[in-house]
Amino acid sequence: MTFSKAFEQLVEALTCLSGVGNKTAQRMALELLLKKQTQADILSKAIAHALNTTQQCQRCRNLSDEELCLICRNHSRDQQTLCIVEAPSDVLAIEQSTDFQGQYFVLMGHLSPLDGIGPEALGLDILDRRFAEEEIKEVVLATNSTLEGEATAYFLAELAKKHGISTTRLAHGVPMGGELSYIDKQTLSLAFRTRNRFEIESFD
Repeated sequence: MTFSKAFEQLVEALTCLSGVGNKTAQRMALELLLKKQTQADILSKAIAHALNTTQQCQRCRNLSDEELCLICRNHSRDQQTLCIVEAPSDVLAIEQSTDFQGQYFVLMGHLSPLDGIGPEALGLDILDRRFAEEEIKEVVLATNSTLEGEATAYFLAELAKKHGISTTRLAHGVPMGGELSYIDKQTLSLAFRTRNRFEIESFD
């Protein structure tokens, strides 16, 4: 043990963050401890406030500090185009990288029967209700290009088809196995502009 037990505990706590390894956590811990106490207090209070006030938007399941998120409250956005993503980080990537002005629905995951993740866990009952009640014309399937993401996209396309809603899939530049939040802005913007109609094969 190089430093105190408290330091090691802080490092261990920081490694729970996605993408933060032990060395990065050590640098972050040192940075925090070498800052002035007031700055550390500001960070601590900001984290506590965010954890206490953040909830899921009741309409799209994105992160929000109110019942409806900022995007759902913005009636100037296109109400007829709905983009479905796996995580809030995908919404952030799309908003920062493209000129998409439609609505969102956040699955908070993908279908994975082996892990016990079915339609109910993804809020598809809420999505089905939106399909029935809102005047949605196009669903943009922006799930990740993984096996699970593709299977989820197919399931969503079937659900949209029952309501007579057309579906499109992101096109060029999204590699198989790629996650939206790691794709550069230019590639993601092009993928949105050139999205393709998503066809469902019939096995009847």
